[in-house]
Amino acid sequence: MSVGGWQISGDYFETCSCDFLCPCIPSNLAAPPTRGWCVFAFGFHIDSGRHGAVALDDLNFVVIGRTPGVMAEGNWEVGLIVDRRASHDQQTAIARIATGQDGGPMAAVGPLVGKILGSEVRTIAYRKTGPMSRELSVEDAVQQSVAGVAGANASEPLYVDNTLHPANTRLALGRASNCRVHAFGIEWEDATGRNNGHFAPFSWRA
Repeated sequence: MSVGGWQISGDYFETCSCDFLCPCIPSNLAAPPTRGWCVFAFGFHIDSGRHGAVALDDLNFVVIGRTPGVMAEGNWEVGLIVDRRASHDQQTAIARIATGQDGGPMAAVGPLVGKILGSEVRTIAYRKTGPMSRELSVEDAVQQSVAGVAGANASEPLYVDNTLHPANTRLALGRASNCRVHAFGIEWEDATGRNNGHFAPFSWRA
């Protein structure tokens, strides 16, 4: 890898304030969110990775956002939470990757962001609790979990493929069994089980 190059791979999942199934995915971000606006939290666990000489194995980060309307129309407000276990150099590297400053999939999201809400360092617990479920806890800022929607083979989730999504073009479909976001002035809570969720492996590089 050349100096300044990077790659990370691991596991991702999200929940959002849209009802299942989120209209943004099948419309390539062109449909109005269920409530006319959207709050989302993308959680990432890095199994292995490196940014230049900085190792990023076994670290977590969370991207939190709010959109005022149709996602493709932009004006997203976005904040970043980085794992407290990360060193200063690791925090910097993750921030550059997660905000698209050093290229990669998140760079494509940049034109849609109207306001950066900041970044924080917090304790993040990311748990892959089975092939069909994920849990995320970020101190008092984020609590979320997702359960996969079973496909014809009940041990595997339904998938949507060829999607316009920075994490992966193939996403497992799920329902959010718990959502709580209180960070960067973004407030959202729901525990009805009606809300949308996705999960997938991810592999990024630049």
